[in-house]
Amino acid sequence: MFDNLSDKLDKALHLLKGHGKITDVNVADTLKEVRRALLDADVNFKIAKDFTTRVKEKAIGENVLTTLQPGQLMVKIVKDELTELMGGDAAGINLSGNPTVILMSGLQGSGKTTFSGKLANFLKTKKNKKPLLVACDIYRPAAINQLHVVGGQIGVEVYSEPENKNPVEIAQNAIKYAKANGFNVVIVDTAGRLAVDEEMMNEIANVHKAIEPHETLFVVDAMTGQDAVNTAKAFNDRLNFDGVILTKLDGDSRGGAALSIRQIVDKPIKFISTGEKMEALDQFYPDRMANRILGMGDVLSLVERAQQAFDEDEAARLNKKIRQNNFTFEDFYAQLQQIKKMGNIKDLMGMVPGMSQAVKDVDISNDSFKPIEAIISSMTPKERQNPDILNPSRKNRIVAGSGTSIQEVNNLLKQFEDMRKMMKMMNKVQDGKMKMPNLGGMFKR
Repeated sequence: MFDNLSDKLDKALHLLKGHGKITDVNVADTLKEVRRALLDADVNFKIAKDFTTRVKEKAIGENVLTTLQPGQLMVKIVKDELTELMGGDAAGINLSGNPTVILMSGLQGSGKTTFSGKLANFLKTKKNKKPLLVACDIYRPAAINQLHVVGGQIGVEVYSEPENKNPVEIAQNAIKYAKANGFNVVIVDTAGRLAVDEEMMNEIANVHKAIEPHETLFVVDAMTGQDAVNTAKAFNDRLNFDGVILTKLDGDSRGGAALSIRQIVDKPIKFISTGEKMEALDQFYPDRMANRILGMGDVLSLVERAQQAFDEDEAARLNKKIRQNNFTFEDFYAQLQQIKKMGNIKDLMGMVPGMSQAVKDVDISNDSFKPIEAIISSMTPKERQNPDILNPSRKNRIVAGSGTSIQEVNNLLKQFEDMRKMMKMMNKVQDGKMKMPNLGGMFKR
């Protein structure tokens, strides 16, 4: 996420290394590189220029504290300005209606349908709501089927009228259905086009007028850069939407949309979406995103993801097994599934302070888990419970069943055994049984 921008800003801010004070001379080169980095990320030229001007005004003449270097101070100023650029404070979603009606808008391919499912899942699991998904995309082939598939994945009902070609009627009927059947949130997925055109804008404006949504959200593909900002402005002029959703932030995104859109349309970014998984949805916090862009990590979001993914009862059961030195491959497999729920692995590692630069050139995919999963799946229940019984014959059977090599199987067994030993050591420490070795002999001559 924003790897290219992060890298360039890091290089720009390193130019101040070794100076005792921020001056006109040493700040000029830094800000020139900062502006270049922003423009390369497809940030609007005027926004980039105004941004560097504000940073310069705050930075010039600032005395550097004895504990800080000029580069560190500049990073803080840039972080504060980035946070402000993206909205300053986080904006929540309006759920005041009964039912709350949420209208999704955006171009075709922006990820509206997938996001509608993610939002429904978020409201169902985190806000204890009973959402209803509504299929109002009457043009795109298989759009209605796609929403039904998404709804089936998360256990949310989908309202559709396949034969009806009037999206206003479909939306109105869906709201009536929601009121009659106890749904307290209605999420209306609308049609998009490949580009802004009058027909589409009139259609969505008519739907908007007819249902009077409590929340109108504009979904935008982050990879489209500055074009996304222009599209957002066109939609906002017609709909006066309440917030922006940035999708596909796990792609090769330059980040310009996230940095520009707030300033152009004066509407907050409310959610960011990464990947296809229904759980891959985060509320947008400008300060956290600024941290990530500058390579400082985002521990709070990482903790929140972990809390969402891990079941408390399962965690307690696992802790008990670890305490009893009874951790098995079945437990290990269950943990892998929990970690995968948290989202893209490389994205998660980027949330750890200092890790974003370390992993930026490393190809880390969720597919990395597949060989491990295949090996464990090829074991019998008895083998998973007691890996010590894995003799050469059993290993060869696992190799054949998993499509891996004997080396991969042996490596996994060794790593698993090392992990069990570490857990055993931790238990001894917690129980107060760990004794310091006698080091006296080391100093005898």
